[in-house]
Amino acid sequence: MNKNHSFKISVIIVNYNVEFFLEQCLNSVQKALEKVNGQVFVVDNNSIDGSVEMVERKFPQFNLIANKDNKGFSKANNQGILLSDADYILLLNPDTVVEEDTFIKIIAFMDEHPEAGGLGVRMLDGKGKFLPESKRGLPTPKVAFYKIFGLSQLFPKSKKFGQYHAGNLSEFETNEIDILSGAFMLMKSDALDKVGLLDEAFFMYGEDIDLSYRIQKGGYKNYYFPETRIIHYKGESTKKSSVNYVFVFYRAMIIFAEKHFSQKNAKLFSFLINAAIYFRAFLALSTRFVKGAFLPIIDFAILAIGLWALTNQWRISNIDFPSNLLDVAIPIYSIIWMLSILFNGGYDFPVKFFNFFKGTLIGTLIILVFYALLPKDLQFSRLYILSGAFWVFIYHTFSRIFLHFAVGGKFNLIQKKNKKFAIVGHKNEFERVSDILRQTNDKIEIIEHVSIHEIKEIGAVGTLNQLDQISYIHEINEIIFCAKDTTAQAIIHWMSVIESTNIDFKIAQPDSLSLIGSNSIETAGDLYVLNLNSITKSQNIRSKRTFDLIIAVLIVLGSPLFLFIFKNKKQFLRNIFSVLVGKISIVGYLTSKTNSSNQLPRIKGGILYPTDSLAFKDESLTDKLNLIYARDYSIQKDLSILLKAWKKLDR
Repeated sequence: MNKNHSFKISVIIVNYNVEFFLEQCLNSVQKALEKVNGQVFVVDNNSIDGSVEMVERKFPQFNLIANKDNKGFSKANNQGILLSDADYILLLNPDTVVEEDTFIKIIAFMDEHPEAGGLGVRMLDGKGKFLPESKRGLPTPKVAFYKIFGLSQLFPKSKKFGQYHAGNLSEFETNEIDILSGAFMLMKSDALDKVGLLDEAFFMYGEDIDLSYRIQKGGYKNYYFPETRIIHYKGESTKKSSVNYVFVFYRAMIIFAEKHFSQKNAKLFSFLINAAIYFRAFLALSTRFVKGAFLPIIDFAILAIGLWALTNQWRISNIDFPSNLLDVAIPIYSIIWMLSILFNGGYDFPVKFFNFFKGTLIGTLIILVFYALLPKDLQFSRLYILSGAFWVFIYHTFSRIFLHFAVGGKFNLIQKKNKKFAIVGHKNEFERVSDILRQTNDKIEIIEHVSIHEIKEIGAVGTLNQLDQISYIHEINEIIFCAKDTTAQAIIHWMSVIESTNIDFKIAQPDSLSLIGSNSIETAGDLYVLNLNSITKSQNIRSKRTFDLIIAVLIVLGSPLFLFIFKNKKQFLRNIFSVLVGKISIVGYLTSKTNSSNQLPRIKGGILYPTDSLAFKDESLTDKLNLIYARDYSIQKDLSILLKAWKKLDR
């Protein structure tokens, strides 16, 4: 090293709205630094989820940079790098967990290899599966072509076609590679002094490719080092299936090509990437549309055909319907029944026949009410409406039975059995985590205790070294590791050893009300948080929005009277308009001084608050009432708050 630095390693973590994952990451980093002289920089890009407050409260020994806007990944990392004073710089994602000896091993390797400028490690997803982006090749136009058009997926081990993920190199052997992953990117400070920092032209994505390439051009080597492992939950900050992701990621590739390739190659690369952007965007939009709209469209078509067929039965009995009326009535009836079924959970999973019955019944009542308001010459048959309702229910019932046998998956009508959990940790942590689990999961068959001692504790079903046998014999669905008692090394080891696709893994952080995990690299991590299930259920989200719309419309209809009542008329109208367009809700959380509302499920801000149900003001109850509101949400709660505090709609 050319300079005398104060620390051996600087760990830089850029965070954006992933508080619980960040806490887990920092806990693992803290343990990994116990035998290494290191410093930590947490750069927060204006998160609103309580991340900054959590770091200040739980990790005051770490350096916190709280940006007032989202500066992007490159610029935020550079903020930390410029303040660092260490031989090695590690860029680490907040949705990662490192082993206790990770830093010792990677520093030793770099010290022994003076030619090394950068290093990446073996990364596993939340199910313990190897992440191929742990080692990557340079995305030249050829490599990009193989990647974009799926040849790399067809021939992942091919030296030619699998270059993007260096598929010809073993995941278990140390090798020289081209590109490091930005999720875990260790670099020599000397190398950064020579080649420069992250290019801030890359807001997100591509900056790791650019810097890795510049490290190589600077005369250094990049290595893939599998002697230590990390968990990378992957994708907590972004939705990788979104159209926006496709555009941002591939545009970053164009910036890279224009910067490093010859003009001819850059143009070819740019053409390929632009073709890929629109191809992938089209696929993403098409897939989303097909997934979301295909079944409702089929349902609507079949319902309408069935209702039209019913009119033939009436015609056989010499009862004629006005054709121009039926051209309007049949589509409208179909839409009303479908919307009613939708709002009553008919398109939620798992499928429940009662939702179809309830939706059909409510839809029928709505149709009959409007039918009764029609002039007599337009009222053609109530019996037809009732027969149509019977057809609607029968169709939905038998169509879902057909989908159960033909498709399965989410259409499976056999309800999942209650889960079997195994909690790994000391007795005290086992009991604490069990309490969280029981309050956040209503489908529990059994919770088994797995002792971390070689001699099992009283009441435990076995010990940690028997975890694979325990999982198999007791048919465990989910294993929860208590991080307070179980090392990250042991957690990662057992996640990679137990390869069953039927088992999920979660980690319970000490003194935290969250259990964090991820079922696959395609999904954001599952998160159990104490008492926070009700308000985020899809049916309650719909119900809350429907309530907001109904109240807002009623207020608009009665606005002359309400404008006379309220003093702050402009603010009242502004509030109601915001509710109508969906910017805010009638009722939302009240932010408290302790900011605990940041740890609640995210909902829209409200005009009124749960505390408005109190006859007196008591700030000490704010957190508790927010929590109860999230846990036990119902339309009745919103209505109750509205009836008690409607005079505050102009605030």
